[in-house]
Amino acid sequence: MTKEELWKAVLGEMETSLSKANFTTWFKNTSIVASETDSIVVSVPNGFIKEWLENKFNKQILTSIQHLVPEIREVRYTIGNNNPFLNAKKDFSQFVPDKLADQKQSGEVNPQTNLNKKYSFDSFVVGSHNELAHAATLAVSKGPGKVYNPLFLYGGVGLGKTHLLQSTGNKVLEDDPTKKILYIPSERLTQEIVESVRNKSVEDLKHRYAKIDVLIIDDIQFIAGKEKTQEIIFSTFNELYGKNKQIILSSDRPPKAIPALEERLRSRFEGGMIADVSLPDYETRLAILKMKSKQKNFELDENVYSYIATNIQKNIRELEGALNRVIAVSQIYNKSLDLKEVKKLLVTYLSTPYKKTTPQLILKSVSDFYGISLQDLVKRSRKKEVVRPRQIAMYLLREETKSSFPEIGQKLGGRDHSTVIHAYEKVKTEEESDEATKQELVLIKERIYQSMDK
Repeated sequence: MTKEELWKAVLGEMETSLSKANFTTWFKNTSIVASETDSIVVSVPNGFIKEWLENKFNKQILTSIQHLVPEIREVRYTIGNNNPFLNAKKDFSQFVPDKLADQKQSGEVNPQTNLNKKYSFDSFVVGSHNELAHAATLAVSKGPGKVYNPLFLYGGVGLGKTHLLQSTGNKVLEDDPTKKILYIPSERLTQEIVESVRNKSVEDLKHRYAKIDVLIIDDIQFIAGKEKTQEIIFSTFNELYGKNKQIILSSDRPPKAIPALEERLRSRFEGGMIADVSLPDYETRLAILKMKSKQKNFELDENVYSYIATNIQKNIRELEGALNRVIAVSQIYNKSLDLKEVKKLLVTYLSTPYKKTTPQLILKSVSDFYGISLQDLVKRSRKKEVVRPRQIAMYLLREETKSSFPEIGQKLGGRDHSTVIHAYEKVKTEEESDEATKQELVLIKERIYQSMDK
């Protein structure tokens, strides 16, 4: 196993446990630059990232490495490509069995489009949870600017939204290489806008974006509350839309649930096609595992696929992470792992101790989701924007903690239990009859469960 292969495996695991923005911030342009029998050195771009990895992620990184190379006892960090092991002549191959088969590279990112060529419709597994989003993006790829404009995809973390976004861009480019396409996470777009304001080059930025044929913005919810960003996006949106250029957006929630979003932008986002990507069912998870294995030219026992698909339900990235770990260990030791060995290998990956949801966690998750203060949520605030979040909180407190209606009323400003009952029944009815409410609850619960795992 080479240094590159080992670090790629580590990054694969880290990516499953972090948001895309955090992963990019802390792990972009990092690599292993040196090795000793029981130590490795990781290169980082600057001192800030070095300090952050040492203090926040070192234990997680070391644990990930030890799953593949048990001999490693220490990870050190250096700025740039300095090799502190001046006398080191050993290579990884001297202490890691060189039995890890060559795996396909994750794909190169096109610097003009930011598209990663590994994403394609052919490698996307379609199920009931994503068939509408898949059909919509496929239609857009065949006629950008002609149907579903704008196209807005929403759903939880790690469910395949980015795959669909980039597959669309790649397909358009494949069919017509002259098309100007840009895929950009909203946080990076915000950084560009901040720089343009600082450099007094906002008009240059607008002019550059006005030339794009297909603009794809990922995680658009992060522009909430950023007035200048929203202003420029609104201007760009109108410019492109007026020229029948395609706009594709993604978010972790539908437009109406994005807090601090200008109404004029919300209206634009809702003016085209909105499609959700929800949690995959068992059959889809199984199909994903088998496809990923096929891509890696590796086959596992049917019981192993079933075990992973049964025990990882919330996140496709986690599904891939578990599979990658099993395949890596199988290849290192040149043997097929049986179900007993897989269970042992994944025990820390799958079986986190049961943690009971707390009222405090629910209330914080609800307030964060809707972009309101926790104080407004729990006190007797009469603000209009707090009414619905408070009803959602009442419903979740009842469902997730089994608290009594009077107890819930006390936690939310000393309200009468009849008020809580009304809110509970109202939200429950909406969950059963209104798809948007159902998706909101799924996304909030996902936040709660992810917080419990931290």
